[in-house]
Amino acid sequence: MATSAIEIEPQEIEARAYELETAPAGKVIAWAVERFGSGVSLACSFQDCVIIDLATQIDQGIEVLFLDTGFHFPETLEYVEDVRRRYDLNLRVLTPGPEAEAFPCGTDRCCEMRKVVPLDRALQGRRAWMTGLKRVDALTRAATPIISWDDARQLVKVNPIATWTEDDVTNYQTDHDLPIHPLVPRGYLSIGCAPTTRPVAPGEDPRAGRWSGSNKTECGLHV
Repeated sequence: MATSAIEIEPQEIEARAYELETAPAGKVIAWAVERFGSGVSLACSFQDCVIIDLATQIDQGIEVLFLDTGFHFPETLEYVEDVRRRYDLNLRVLTPGPEAEAFPCGTDRCCEMRKVVPLDRALQGRRAWMTGLKRVDALTRAATPIISWDDARQLVKVNPIATWTEDDVTNYQTDHDLPIHPLVPRGYLSIGCAPTTRPVAPGEDPRAGRWSGSNKTECGLHV
């Protein structure tokens, strides 16, 4: 159910972002849940389930959003179900509307119609949203703040693991015995839609397998 918008001053966002810059991810999530209550949702790509493990320790019933573009690997959809069952997730699967049919995977407006538009609809009336973005993901994400104002959606955006490295993720997965996406051992280090994702060769950037051969680096959700 949508909740009414909440006003938050820029000074508070700036202060909390500074205060929580070096805080454990759990503390960042706890602040978001305390500040926004049921008005915060977690958007997850299910490349891994680290952010879900962290968030459900704070709020078992937090709404988790997954964008089913219609072009995911079967392994991704299986992984989503495995994670959903493991955590008994309050999972909301978002699918594109019929207007997306004219834009199959790889076309100019595919990501807009199959990701951005469904997410924007799902976040209407929310107070904040959380993501698993990390600064090490790509150069385009190197300045990702812990907390910021998402002007396009008029929401607070919270990135609890923005400062984590890939080693941090791996160590957390090992320490907490988390399920691993089945494509990761096969060289898929950044997992999107099947037609536009390939395995990464040794020494390549982890996101080199996304939209390979094009100038595209982001789907539009975080720009």
